[in-house]
Amino acid sequence: MKNKKIFNTFFREKPAMMLVLLHNSNNEIYASSLAKQVDCTYSHVVKILQEMEKSDLVAFKKQGRLKILTLTGKGKEVAKNIDSIRTAL
Repeated sequence: MKNKKIFNTFFREKPAMMLVLLHNSNNEIYASSLAKQVDCTYSHVVKILQEMEKSDLVAFKKQGRLKILTLTGKGKEVAKNIDSIRTAL
């Protein structure tokens, strides 16, 4: 990304990239795999995801012992807009 610094000025990098990664993923994503992709600790990712869940951006779907992350309709829209802005910068 050419102008990563200006993007980071407007958005907190990790939460924004978490939404974009969830939006662009074709596979099931778990908090642990998301933490690796955004280079963040698992506990920090879970804390951010809990805030996103309260804001109706993500939902957790329990599958056995694992929780699969999915974007809500609102989350998809926000992620799409963030990705558009990131690309425009």
